[in-house]
Amino acid sequence: MNSARASASDELISRWRQVLIEMRRASAVAGHEAEAVQLLAVSKFHAAEAIAALNDSGQRDFGENYVQEALEKMQQLRGRDICWHLIGPLQSNKTAEVAVNFDWVHSIDRLKIARRLNDQRPDELPPLNICLQVNIDDEDSKSGCSLAELPALVEAVMALPRLRLRGLMVIPKAGETSAFATLAKTHAAILARLPRLADAPFDSLSMGMSADLAEAIAAGSTWVRIGTAIFGARPTISSVGTTA
Repeated sequence: MNSARASASDELISRWRQVLIEMRRASAVAGHEAEAVQLLAVSKFHAAEAIAALNDSGQRDFGENYVQEALEKMQQLRGRDICWHLIGPLQSNKTAEVAVNFDWVHSIDRLKIARRLNDQRPDELPPLNICLQVNIDDEDSKSGCSLAELPALVEAVMALPRLRLRGLMVIPKAGETSAFATLAKTHAAILARLPRLADAPFDSLSMGMSADLAEAIAAGSTWVRIGTAIFGARPTISSVGTTA
């Protein structure tokens, strides 16, 4: 590795470690166990080389938004102990690839997609971990089911044997961190109404990004999705050479 690459890798690892420190600090302030919150490194538009450097340092969970880009990285990083999470919207024509290659999907918002993933998940793999994405603010530009639609979707997904319903995900409006508390209350209400979900386990709240990590952890997040604070400024799509 040349000196420039070594320097870039050192900076990457330093930022990653700083995020872990901030997570521990936020957990302590909130009175949560630090182990209850896991870091999902959002690596979209960043090279496989950067993922490998973080993986060598102990980061196992990586989030990708685009299926084709993720598949290319999976091929380059084959043989590594990496847990792959899809966090972007999922179209019907991509479900077969996701069902075979991913460990988690955080962005399920309709039963059609869940059924396709269930039917296409290979029997030799463990059930696919999924979170249901909730559009708490009812934004037209954002994916996610409404709070009103959520109970029926939970019931339907619970009946799919090749999926493991793990929890809920939200991407709130910028600055609207009250959505985190709303999602946590919704999660608790679902568990109270459907206690058998506790054995699923229905234990995940995927919420919080670089700008609102502390607020999300205070509200009970179990997965914070951090990209910029770890990888730095995001490259353009053209510089990476991949699209959706």
